[in-house]
Amino acid sequence: MREVYKKKIIKLLKHADYEPVKVSQLARALGVESEDYAEFKLAFDELHHAGHVIIGDGSVVGLPNLSGRITGTFRANPRGFGFVVPLEASAHADLFIPPGEAMEAMTGDVVVAKVVEKTKRGSQMRYSGRIVEILERGHNRFVGTLLRKPEGPPRLASGEAGWIVQPDGTGFVELITVDDVTAKSAKDKDKVVVEILSYPTEKYLARGVIVEVLGKAGRYESEISSIVHQFHLPSEFNDSCIFRAHQAATEFDPADIEGRDDITGKIIVTIDPPDAKDFDDAISLKKDAQGNWLLGVHIADVSFFVPPDTPLDTEARERGNSVYLPGRVIPMLPEMLSNGVCSLQPDQPRFVKSAYITYDDQGNILARRYRNSVIRSTQRLTYQQVDRFLKGHTKDIKPEVAPLLKDMETLARIIEKRRDRDGMLHLDLPETELVLDESGRVVDGCPADTSYPHTIIEMFMVEANEAVAAILDRHTIPFMRRIHPDPDNLTMQNLSQLVRALGLYLPKVPDRWALQELLNSVKGRDCSLAMNIIVLRSMEKARYSPLQIGHYALASKLYCHFTSPIRRYADLLVHRALDCYLSEQRSPLGVPGTADSVPDNQQLVEIGEHITFTEKRAEDAEHELKTVLILQMLADKVGEELDCVVTGLTNFGVFVQSRRLGVEGLVQLADLGPDQWQYNPKAGCVIGRHTGMLVCLGQPMKVRIVSVNVSARQLNLAPIVPVVGSSTTGKPARPGVKPKHLKRLERRGKRRNQKKGKKRR
Repeated sequence: MREVYKKKIIKLLKHADYEPVKVSQLARALGVESEDYAEFKLAFDELHHAGHVIIGDGSVVGLPNLSGRITGTFRANPRGFGFVVPLEASAHADLFIPPGEAMEAMTGDVVVAKVVEKTKRGSQMRYSGRIVEILERGHNRFVGTLLRKPEGPPRLASGEAGWIVQPDGTGFVELITVDDVTAKSAKDKDKVVVEILSYPTEKYLARGVIVEVLGKAGRYESEISSIVHQFHLPSEFNDSCIFRAHQAATEFDPADIEGRDDITGKIIVTIDPPDAKDFDDAISLKKDAQGNWLLGVHIADVSFFVPPDTPLDTEARERGNSVYLPGRVIPMLPEMLSNGVCSLQPDQPRFVKSAYITYDDQGNILARRYRNSVIRSTQRLTYQQVDRFLKGHTKDIKPEVAPLLKDMETLARIIEKRRDRDGMLHLDLPETELVLDESGRVVDGCPADTSYPHTIIEMFMVEANEAVAAILDRHTIPFMRRIHPDPDNLTMQNLSQLVRALGLYLPKVPDRWALQELLNSVKGRDCSLAMNIIVLRSMEKARYSPLQIGHYALASKLYCHFTSPIRRYADLLVHRALDCYLSEQRSPLGVPGTADSVPDNQQLVEIGEHITFTEKRAEDAEHELKTVLILQMLADKVGEELDCVVTGLTNFGVFVQSRRLGVEGLVQLADLGPDQWQYNPKAGCVIGRHTGMLVCLGQPMKVRIVSVNVSARQLNLAPIVPVVGSSTTGKPARPGVKPKHLKRLERRGKRRNQKKGKKRR
């Protein structure tokens, strides 16, 4: 717990709105209970002795001032400036690097920067500096589009080749000159991989050589290959992995079930998307003799096929997870396992780990037990099939499966109601399904299916994950947890202030129930998407770690990932930990289980950091490819209209998101209309200085496409009707002053929610 407190202390002290307080007040701000204060104080003292925090005048706590030089990772911004993120997790906030002070640094480089200026903004010090040394290059290969060198571009040395590469994405934004494109038979507008020979200077652009041609830019396969290279995603499995996978698959004998429960005669189903190929979870459900619900969650026993420290295990750990891109999957395990003997295909005997949970009629948990089993899935179903069945269409559902599906819906709704009472958050962030033609080009987009069968499976998976975490924690077996830290009070206060400014109400420091009440109140309204995004951004991202922190959004004290071992390495580790428990349970007294297969805490910390990174990499790659494919479609639709919602505000423009396509674009402030527009973060609005017109988060906006830059991932938009005319407030707005109508809406919202609060109490 001490390490948890250290992270919370540093995070709070780095917050932009932190006002220095004494140690006891710091503990209260972090919600430390009196019985835990001694542990908190030990964590604070360790940070203090290490020089990571200081106690200043008046015994208030702060971070040490930045001085001299710091070492960190450079992150460039397309607008010319950048930041150095300190390598020390406990160091000060990111160091701002103004335009022209980055030397030759590129995104991802490890650099040394000198602090040259500090200014005070409120109680916070703001630092800027310049890069003085590049210690290590982050990457020396980039993906981009090959183009003929334009006439007379700046910073090109005489005699350089007549070709340039425009890098993809926003990580490295400068052009790269390339030599001898004929060596790889590259052609104009090919997507290529270029290796840097000399890095950019103030006088010259970077210079490189083409090492691989991926195909013509804009083609589906070329863009897929581009994303794989850009995010350094794994490619083909090596021969050793293929051999071991083939060996495991061919030697699998489903009749050899010693030590396993044979439940092949039970009615068990899988429910997955229509295009799924790896089925790693199955469900059984019945009433016991006492009339209680007995839920069985049966998960593919990947640990049986992938022993620790084998080539397959090493490769799976390095990959961390499968990557799901539009139209393509990069699996964590070879397909003969992931789509073969591990996958819970219908009518095939398959080895699983079973978690059984007994519930009463209110969804309260009465008992849990765990087994190694062998099953035979009765039917493979899709979410859409089950949704149609629950609405009365029984076609394609086996007669023996029909009662099971009805019972599953009944129990899932009971569990959901109980979890809602416990404070579980439901974020409504609709996803977009891309419609691709035969060549892989996006031709349209539509909202992804969100029917109730998705919630049925989600409820059962969450319950199984909690059940396994509970038994491993009780028996002090080290395991990989899925943690989601509580948001700090300052962040919640800022969220409350923003929500109030938009005419809604939240308590000053909202809890989970208040957040969910807010989200429920905006459901179906234009501002729903923006509110859900705002709430999501106010919370930390979940990650993998052995630390016992719990999962804030799920209102869970103990949580892990157990239900997807085909596609997540964390789940495979949890399966091995569960094997340790099961083997000890069945061994003679005093004989240890298979503890050698379970990493210790330090190993889990290191693995957790790695697979958290690979998970984010996979999410970023999927988002990037979706954005590229949508922007390619929109590049042919300049001048057409999009129906959008305002999802972000800055001092240089307004971000809006297409309702249908999910892609985000930028409306420049100057394009909003003839006025002097100013961003007021406290009011959550962009305000016209002279007209008093407002652009607020969640506001609908019809826009037209002005331009598309696929390489830079930029979509530039403008309102169909400029934001002009009579003032919303009736009077011109003064900068920094909350308009009267917002104050009025805030009071109205406060009264409304106070009434709801009384009813809830």
